[in-house]
Amino acid sequence: MGDTAALWDLTMGWGRIGLLGFGGGPGMIPLMRAECVETYGWMSDAEFLEGLALGSALPGPISVKMAIFSGRQAAGWLGGVVAVLAVVMPAAIAMVTLVGIYLRVRHAPMVVGALTAVKPIVIGLLAWTVLALAPDAVKGWPSAVVVALTILALYLRVHPALVVAAGLCLGAAIVR
Repeated sequence: MGDTAALWDLTMGWGRIGLLGFGGGPGMIPLMRAECVETYGWMSDAEFLEGLALGSALPGPISVKMAIFSGRQAAGWLGGVVAVLAVVMPAAIAMVTLVGIYLRVRHAPMVVGALTAVKPIVIGLLAWTVLALAPDAVKGWPSAVVVALTILALYLRVHPALVVAAGLCLGAAIVR
């Protein structure tokens, strides 16, 4: 069971992710890494990458799975629960509160402009995360080949779940 300071840190860190994690799952990864690795040190980059790999192999939002992963690591099962609540509640409250307003103003030029401007920012955040995590994930030519094959499969419109499943099977059978 986690101590009070760890639970408070999980609430603050994952609460910030929940409040500022615009763009959904992939767009939140840089923010999750910043809080989990850099701000609080709940895990190393390698451990963060392990959590992403595990979370990507399971259904559901990556932020929820990473909250459980880091929360358990930092403060046991209670830490996992606290982290999940902290990341989910800001968006849930905002959606319940603002969806009615948004539906009325979604075609307003300022709203369209603001949402359009966020899209390239999310791409930039993802690119930065890839660059930051690549040294821990791509070690040698076999890993680079897997990255290239993954990109090719996605380009050919292979469903991402099939790509992940194939990777899990290959890793279990070959990499060990």
